[in-house]
Amino acid sequence: MSELRFDDRVAIVTGAGRGIGRGHALLLAQKGARVVVADYGVDPEGNGRSSVPADEVAREIRELGGEAIACCVSVADEREATSIVDSALDTFGRLDIVVNNAGIHDPADFEALSLDQFRSMLDVHFFGTLYVIRAAWPHFRSAGYGRIVNTVSEAMLGGVSGLTSYASAKGAVYGLTRNLATEGLADGIRVNAVAPRAYTRLSADHCDSLSSLYGMSPEKIAQVNASMPPELCAPAVAYLAHEVCRLNGEVLQVGMGGVARLAFVAAKGLRRSALTAETIAENMEAVLDVDGAEVPSTDDKFSALRSQ
Repeated sequence: MSELRFDDRVAIVTGAGRGIGRGHALLLAQKGARVVVADYGVDPEGNGRSSVPADEVAREIRELGGEAIACCVSVADEREATSIVDSALDTFGRLDIVVNNAGIHDPADFEALSLDQFRSMLDVHFFGTLYVIRAAWPHFRSAGYGRIVNTVSEAMLGGVSGLTSYASAKGAVYGLTRNLATEGLADGIRVNAVAPRAYTRLSADHCDSLSSLYGMSPEKIAQVNASMPPELCAPAVAYLAHEVCRLNGEVLQVGMGGVARLAFVAAKGLRRSALTAETIAENMEAVLDVDGAEVPSTDDKFSALRSQ
């Protein structure tokens, strides 16, 4: 296959000043996209503000011969998130791709987490994703084309101790991704997501805690971390952002040199005309059996009903 290029395409990448987002922005630019590097420059918990990370990545892209602008705003603020889209349109005259990568990380046991910490996670991960998409959506519809790549996490499906607030917010992004995929397809908009496996400043504290949690030596932890450079997540994002991508409503688990579909499934389960709690208890093996299970479709099953 010939190289997947993004010549004449314009992409927004949020959280692009460091780590995973930086890798996305650099690869898209390398492949010809004009990039809006959006990053608020906060610490892992979402505190502070600095234009330096976004400025540096935008400058790096330009020094490599690409086109990029920096945008130091918070995706958690609706007006500021909308300004990212406005910057793309004002500077480059169009918008084709939105990669929602901005995020924060504040791991703690459930009982230790305050409600404000849960709200902060939702503000950045879910509402930050929502605000940027809402601003871009009418432009995508008008153009009859758009690619949206959101960022979720394995933790939302698999469950990880200490990540309740983070995983809950990512679960909301997953629901948004799946449902928007049904609405955008008729207008040429495809919405997918990645679940990255990468060692970054956001994951550092949690990854390092594995040493005590699972009895892994510091040397083994260092070896695992070294196998997860954030740049390895970018190729899957480039594919999902490209016009050749036919996927819709999918999540790709990416990183460590691998890529795989990540999905929840609907098993065949148990069917009884008179279902009781006792029947369920007696047939739990059949209820949980995933042989022949199916991934629920993102086809818009209700469009026909709405048109009647």
